[in-house]
Amino acid sequence: MDAPTLIPADQLARDNPVRFPNESAEYRAARTALLAEEIELRRHLERVAAQRRALPPGGPVTGDYRFVGEDGATTDFAGLFGTKDTLVLYSYMFGPQRQRPCPMCTNLLGGWEGNAADIGQQVSLAVIARSPIDKLLAWKRERGWRHLRLYSDADGAYSRDYFGVLPDGSEVPALNVFTRRDGTIRHFWSGEMTGATADPGQDPRGTPDPAPLWMVLDCTPGGRPPHWYPKLDYTPHG
Repeated sequence: MDAPTLIPADQLARDNPVRFPNESAEYRAARTALLAEEIELRRHLERVAAQRRALPPGGPVTGDYRFVGEDGATTDFAGLFGTKDTLVLYSYMFGPQRQRPCPMCTNLLGGWEGNAADIGQQVSLAVIARSPIDKLLAWKRERGWRHLRLYSDADGAYSRDYFGVLPDGSEVPALNVFTRRDGTIRHFWSGEMTGATADPGQDPRGTPDPAPLWMVLDCTPGGRPPHWYPKLDYTPHG
């Protein structure tokens, strides 16, 4: 079947009936031009998502990875899938050397917490960190998280192989997706937009950005503050 013919984005933007109280003609002209770009961006995101879904099979997962779950039991990699055939794993920057975790990772996961039960209807979602499970559970209670599943990568083998830890031992956030088809577990996709791929003057980040924080700030006049990151606590002592 042939793909449907798309109406040009600038035409769709011009036909948009939305008008806000007291807006000027100058504002509407600029907003219409921006809307055309937003329509093109949406279309490009759809093309990128389709290209991602069409990736050929990734490398088989062959490491003997072991994780300690919230009940204290150890599971292998296959156990993280549960009944699902797709597994989304986030590497949380909360290694044993940290008293408290990375604020940016925590901000991201706080947003995911509210969606974890819904995401779990389609795929298996889990968070991997290298701290002991008791430490992770204490933090989970402090944050009031209920739906995110936390696992300890106690020996760090998975974190090293799938870029949650760099060769020099420093931690980085890593988002990896795996599939289980016909009894074989394979790597499907990982966010690879690191510092090496960042444009000049930009903080390295992936796209679509998985953090709701930045999506909201991108819609404001000030945009993303260039030298600000969220904190773990906004009380006077935080």
